[in-house]
Amino acid sequence: MALDGLSVCALAQEFTKKLCGARLDKIYQPEHDEIHITMHGGGERFRLLLTANANVARACFTEEAKPNPEQPPVFCMLLRKHIGGGKLVEVLQPDFERILEFRIETYNELGDLVTKTLVIEMMGRHSNIILVDENGRIVDAIKRIDFSVSTVRQVLPGMMYESPPGQGKKNPLTIEAQDVLEVLSERGEGEQVDKVLLSRFTGVSPLVAREIVFRALGRAEAYIGELDFGARVDIATQMCLIFDSVAAGEFSPCFLTDAQSKRPLEFSPISIRQYGSLALVEEGESIAAFTDRFYRERDQKEHMAHRSAHLVRLVSNHMERCAKKLILQQKELADTEKKEKWKEYGELITANLYRMSEGLEHIIVQNYYEEDLPEVTIPLDVRLSPSANAQKYYKKYAKAKTAEAELTKQMNLAQEELAYLESVEEALQKAKTEADLSEIAAELAEEGYLRRQGKEQKKKKAESEPMVFETTDGFVVLVGKNNKQNDKLTLKTAHGKDLWFHTKNIPGSHTVLVYENEREFTEQAILEAAQLAAYYSKARQSAQVPVDYTLIKYVKKPAGAKPGFVIYTNHQTAYVQPPQTEDGFKKIK
Repeated sequence: MALDGLSVCALAQEFTKKLCGARLDKIYQPEHDEIHITMHGGGERFRLLLTANANVARACFTEEAKPNPEQPPVFCMLLRKHIGGGKLVEVLQPDFERILEFRIETYNELGDLVTKTLVIEMMGRHSNIILVDENGRIVDAIKRIDFSVSTVRQVLPGMMYESPPGQGKKNPLTIEAQDVLEVLSERGEGEQVDKVLLSRFTGVSPLVAREIVFRALGRAEAYIGELDFGARVDIATQMCLIFDSVAAGEFSPCFLTDAQSKRPLEFSPISIRQYGSLALVEEGESIAAFTDRFYRERDQKEHMAHRSAHLVRLVSNHMERCAKKLILQQKELADTEKKEKWKEYGELITANLYRMSEGLEHIIVQNYYEEDLPEVTIPLDVRLSPSANAQKYYKKYAKAKTAEAELTKQMNLAQEELAYLESVEEALQKAKTEADLSEIAAELAEEGYLRRQGKEQKKKKAESEPMVFETTDGFVVLVGKNNKQNDKLTLKTAHGKDLWFHTKNIPGSHTVLVYENEREFTEQAILEAAQLAAYYSKARQSAQVPVDYTLIKYVKKPAGAKPGFVIYTNHQTAYVQPPQTEDGFKKIK
């Protein structure tokens, strides 16, 4: 979601409350279109982030300290000169647009106290950060806009600053219910209500437009033609209620996360109800903190997806090759099922050599391998003698027998490889950090799937630790994140009296319920450990998942087995339903 006018209004209020009177300590420009300003006031320190990046333009507080260039960019130096050490006195949002104006008191070159304005325009590809002097003239901008870029509006040093041209929309802070009714009556019956509100009112995002319709009708999607007068009044009433609260400075910030994937969905300065059980809704007081969190988490997930894409592609390609190889091997194995018939043909020909002469195309003999001695027709090669025909069938039998043994061996290897690759695929889906991806890449390199990258790969890196949970009755549960970690957890970290869990014949994490202080495991602890094993497996979305568990002393790794592969005995099986999220577990680290 991009910031809408409603969110910017909430940000303006929060910045006013927390930053007015604060001093600007340090100014950095870590990216070509991003400014960080460290401020202190009221005994607190804040890091304000302003970015004009077209995809993620925003203003918010942030805890992230990015590395700065050795030589500060020109715009950064200019800001330090003009507003460094100044005092923030006012934060404004003109005309409910996606614009914030930070008014800063500072001294000019003559020692006079003046007010300069740092403007951030958060408007997609037109986003910009502009410094305006006390006379309203542009000092400079992080993006200079000349006639070659836009013939409508230029942003250059020395020009008078003018706000971006309006779009002819109504300001929702100044409307009444009748204004909304008029807008709805003007539009065609086939138009969606939320899109009409979006197109006619300033600062309304698709999320807020849908929320207005949902609160009025109980569903987020509706068309103008479906609405009777009462429904239109309900929509107008809900819209006025929301923006009356906004005008009064009453906000209820919330953060929405996809209930299944944990992907950040939306954030909003008002409560959002339209997603129902599909989203987890977290309420809070700071829209600025939610703004930073949303973009940070979204960027991290996108960055992780981008970083892991080549590994996912590599593993998928090898899985596809394995699957194709197994299909071919199964066909070849099916052909070897005729080997016993070829052996019988060879022996029947040998038993009937006295009846045969050269040049026969076939021979009809009694099959003494069956009780009723039926007649069987055996094809012959006219170019071969009777005994040579018998030898031909013996050779086919021997070849098929050898092929059957080798194919069975190769199929077992292919199935093991496919199971291993599926476990790597599952580990990639669970990976949350760069370190997790690096460990998986190192494992694939060791197994010969990935080429090592020079000296970098030889450096010893600190190994990540397994996830640690605590059951409701106080037992510790360890969960591996990838195959190498699974091996270490099962074969080195765990001890003989610990309980080991793994989904039955399904790729997943090794899970260990730790035995301590001579305390017997409870049924509840075993159930929760089994649920963790099911949740961190490929069967996460299933209703009932079989989870095997046994004492760690009964778990062994065969010599030469791939990472993560073990065999176990003396086990029991629990059938559990994985939770929808990991929030039900107490995660220690």
